[in-house]
Amino acid sequence: MDLKLTRFAPTPSGFLHLGNLYSFLVTKALAEKTGAKILLRIDDLDRERYRTEYVQDIFDTLDFMEIAFDQGPKTVQEFEQEWSQIHRINLYNEALEILREKKVVFACTCTRKKIQQCDSSGYYLGLCQMLRIPLDMEEVNWRIDTFDTDFIKMKSYTDQLVSYTIPQDAAFFVVRKRDKLPAYQLTSLVDDIHFGVDLIVRGKDLLSSSLAQLVLSENIDQNLFNKNIFYHHPLLKGPKNKKLSKTEGATSIQFLRNEGKKHADVYQLLGEMMGAKEPIMDFENFKATLAL
Repeated sequence: MDLKLTRFAPTPSGFLHLGNLYSFLVTKALAEKTGAKILLRIDDLDRERYRTEYVQDIFDTLDFMEIAFDQGPKTVQEFEQEWSQIHRINLYNEALEILREKKVVFACTCTRKKIQQCDSSGYYLGLCQMLRIPLDMEEVNWRIDTFDTDFIKMKSYTDQLVSYTIPQDAAFFVVRKRDKLPAYQLTSLVDDIHFGVDLIVRGKDLLSSSLAQLVLSENIDQNLFNKNIFYHHPLLKGPKNKKLSKTEGATSIQFLRNEGKKHADVYQLLGEMMGAKEPIMDFENFKATLAL
C-alpha cells in the first residue's frame, strides 16, 4: 500500500496521556508500513480550553518518546505564527458557505438540556429541522441534514470497502457552533483535504466522526476524502475499564516524566495496559504487538 500522508492531530486542551501516546505510536507504525509521511496538525479552535503549555506538552511528549514527524510546526511560536487553525479560518468559512448554498444545513436553537429532555439517550433527533429558523439568527448551531443519508462507504486499512449507516451520535451533526466558529467535524475534514492527508488513524470511539466527515465531504466541492484509507485502533482502558481522557484526569506523560520515568518505562506501562505477553521496552517491541 503506497500512501502519501497521515497525521497526528492532538487537541491542546490538556496534557497528553498514555492513550494519546498509543494513538501516536499506532500512526507512526502505519506510516512506516505504508510509506506515508507524518504531519503534526494541532486542532486548536476550541479557544476556551487552549493553553500554550498544552501545545508545548505536545512537542515535549513527541521529543521525549523520540517520535519524529515530517511536516508541521517544531515550536509553540512557529505553531501560533504559521500553523494554528486560526490561519485557516477562511477555508472553513468557504466550506460553510458552500453548505449554505447547497441548502444542506439548518439552524438549531436546542440546548444540551433540551436535547436530553426530548430523548434520554442524549442523541439529537432533528427537532429544529422543519422549523426553518433563519441561519443568520444569533445563538444558533448549524447542523447537517442527514435525514436522507444512505449507506456510507469507507475504505478500511485492510483494503475492504465497508458500508455503514449513520450512527445516532453522528446524525444531524453540528458544523457551525453558536459562537459562529466552525465545529470540529468541519475543521478536521477541511484540514485533511487542505494538507492532502490520505491515511486517517483514529481510535474506535471516533468511528462516528469518520462517518460524519465522509457525509460532509460529499457536500463540499472537489475533494478525494472518500478515497482515503481509515484505521480505527482499539482504545487503551484505565481503571474500571474506562476510556482514558484528559477530563477524567488520566495520568499524563508530563507527570511520568516529572516522576523520573524513562523512555523504556513508559513503553513498559503501555505494554501492561495493552495486555502484551512480552515486556514492551521500545518502539520496535510496540510495533511487533500490533500485527498490522
